[in-house]
This record gives sequence, structure tokens and C-alpha cells, in this order.
Amino acid sequence: MKYFSTRNKSEKYNFKEVFLRGLASDGGLFVPENIKKFDKADFLKLKKLNYIQLALEIVSYFCGNDIDKKKLKNIIEKSYYNFLTENVVSIKSFDNLNVLELYHGPTLAFKDIAMQVIGNLYSEFIKETKDPINIIVATSGDTGAAAVNALKQKKNINLFVLHPHNKISKMQRKIMTSENFYFSNKISKNIFNIAVKGTFDDCQNIVKKMFNDEKFRKTINLSGVNSINWARIIFQIIYYFYAYFKISNSEKVNFSVPTGNFGDVYAGYLAKKMGLPIDKLIVSTNENDILQRVINTGEYIPKEVKPSISPSMDIQVASNFERLIFDATNFNDTEVDLLMSDLKKKGSFKLKKEYLEYIQQSFIGVKVNDKETRETIEKIYKKHNFIIDPHTAIAIKAQEKINIDTKTVCLATAHPYKFVETVEKIIGIKMEIPIQGSFLGPDEKYEVLENDIEVIKKYIKKRAHHNED
Repeated sequence: MKYFSTRNKSEKYNFKEVFLRGLASDGGLFVPENIKKFDKADFLKLKKLNYIQLALEIVSYFCGNDIDKKKLKNIIEKSYYNFLTENVVSIKSFDNLNVLELYHGPTLAFKDIAMQVIGNLYSEFIKETKDPINIIVATSGDTGAAAVNALKQKKNINLFVLHPHNKISKMQRKIMTSENFYFSNKISKNIFNIAVKGTFDDCQNIVKKMFNDEKFRKTINLSGVNSINWARIIFQIIYYFYAYFKISNSEKVNFSVPTGNFGDVYAGYLAKKMGLPIDKLIVSTNENDILQRVINTGEYIPKEVKPSISPSMDIQVASNFERLIFDATNFNDTEVDLLMSDLKKKGSFKLKKEYLEYIQQSFIGVKVNDKETRETIEKIYKKHNFIIDPHTAIAIKAQEKINIDTKTVCLATAHPYKFVETVEKIIGIKMEIPIQGSFLGPDEKYEVLENDIEVIKKYIKKRAHHNED
């Protein structure tokens, strides 16, 4: 299996190179040369597998010869050992509502599903070298916590997490920055949390600039685990297959996905390309609705970020959308490069009619505001005695808004306890603390820094290559 950048198809890379680099040196995102399409016979075999077996069959295809299949199986099994449900994810059904719970991992969010495996893959890929690798990640609340948990106390790995200061929930921050059970009652010395005085888009922009600075990148042996990392995407494909096999008798289904950076819903698109009978992927946004607008109009125009009660989606630059554009342009790397250049120079771009028509064949964009989100949380609790978080509420409300007959699965991307203050106020009861949140200590470890790339680079350089066991 070979990969290339969405902005340059001429240079080829293997899976290990793509995994460790994260972002292509030209600023583009890595995509595979081809995608395997499963047939009916394949589906009959896959349907019989449990979650871990399914993950192995699908992911091993994307890894090529870079990792032995038996070794990959051991890594996957080890990664999902501490999930609190037997098959990693679970499905709740109420009347015509199907909710795919993706938050049974150690940090109560869907990001754990990919990140736990990624942490162990890093250990596998770098164990032959003594040089530490330095991982930098931007988070809107959940990716950072998942990365911290997956990479804590890893030998020869340092992790730097950038989150927007005072723009994520208190519980999201505490799971990421506290002394807790998963650190064996101490804060891991290879973890560095940075609260940036800005938005998630500011954090993401700083990380991208660092990756595009080849000198800085090489100096600290830089890698990244944001959703732009291809490995994040492929481990999210699995639960689309798993959910489909659990709720469908070969008919088409829809998936409603709360999304800000487009990574999770793009994984669903890949599942569809691989032959999974998905009808529509509902791109469910809050009022930071750039994805809803571009899908409906073809105009990609970032606006100012609006704070919301669904902070993981408070994003106006959806990085993974570039991968979909690459397909929509019929894999035209030159055209993608021009569009991304327009975004950088003009602050926006407009898709050609044929590109937009391609996207609209698979995607529907729906916006849900905070009032509708609150009403949905309250309604689901009163009707089904089931508590959901604001992001899941957006997926459910988006499905209701379009009102299509095809069976739909709504992705529950975070445990409601991660937004405990918001949810308790809406439903009027005290929530039970999940086991993952019951060991958080009172002390937190993070630095508040200015929204200035040079300040942050200086902070990282000072701490890079000083990994302590």
C-alpha cells in the first residue's frame, strides 16, 4: 500500500512514513493510492467477526507490509483491553432512534478508539531507535485527553498538547491535565499541556505551521496525532462497519455525525467507498457551520468562531475536508493545491459545480443551534430516560430535521459527563460519575501561553528531547 499527498501525487510513501510524518511536507494530507472495495462474499465473512477481529481485517489492508498482521492483532487487543464494553462500542435503540456509543474508552470520547492503538503503534515503530519523538497535537477538547492517556509514560515519546484556553469544558480539561488513576497517581513526565490564548483554529494553525517548518520539524523529530493523521481515520472506519452489521439486514443506512474537523464523518465516507451500503452521511454542525455551508453552497468561507455548549465542534477550518475535495476533483492534486492556495491567500474558495454535485451525492449538511441542542437533550432524557451529551444531541436533532425514511445511526461521540455542568442544568438531576472520571485529582498541570507560534516553539524546544522514563 502506497500513499501520496493531496497536493502532490508524484512522491510515494509507505504506511509507516505516513504514520510518523502526520502531515505531508507540502501541507497536504496523505491519502492511499487505491481503496479496496468489498463484495457480498467479503461482507458475509466480516459480519461474523467481533470488533477486534473486524478492526484487524480492515486496518491490516491499509498497513501493507509495514507491520506483521499477528503483531498488529496483539497491538489492537492490548489497546482495547481497558474499554468498558466487550466490543469497544455499543448500540442503543429507542423506537426509530439508533445511537452508536463511542465513549467507553479511558477518556470518555470516541477519540480513544483510534488513539489507544496509535499510542502502541508509536512504541512499535520507534523501538529500534534511541532518539525520542516529539508529538504535537491541537485539541478542541477530546483529542488531547485521548492522546495524553494513550502516550503517557511512553519511552522515547514526548507529547505537547495545545488547547484553547477557557474554551473547552472543565471536565474535558481536567481529564487531560489532572493527576489521576491512569497516571498511577502521578502526572506523566513526558506530557506537556499548553493552554493557548485563542481558539481551536488558532491552535490547529500553529501546529500546521510547525509541520510546514521543515527545519523545526527535523530538529525535534516532530510527529502528530490530530485527525489529519491517516491512522486516526482508518481506526474510525471500523465502527461504521460494526454498526451496520448490527442494525441492518442488507438495506442502506444513514449515519448522522457531529463533526467539526471532518475526520470522523470522512471515515464514514471511506467505509462507503469500501462498499458499505451507506446512503447519506449527515454532517451535523453547531452554529460554527462552515461544513454545512460548503456542502450546501460550495462556498468555503471561515467565519469567527462562536462559543457554544458543544465546544469540540467550535471550529471554522475543517482540515480533513481537503481529502474529500481531492476525490471530488477526480484526484486532481494541482486543483486541490490551487484551492488551498486560495484559502490561504484570499481566506476562502468556491467549489466548481461538478465538485459540489459529487459531494452532495453522499453528504447532507445540517446546522443545529444551542437552543435546539438543549431541547434535544431534555427530550431524549424525558422520553427514554437516556442521557446524551451536546454533540450527540446535535447528531440526533440533525437527523430529525431532514426527516428521511432510511434507517439512521447517530454517533454518540462523548460521554455526557464530559459536559456535566451543561447536561445537569438541562435535565435537572445529578449525574452518576463514570469510573473513568472518578479518579481525577485536584491538581492540574498546564501552562497558559500567548497565541504566538514563536513563544510556543520556544517552549517546546526547551522541553523536546528530554524524555524521562
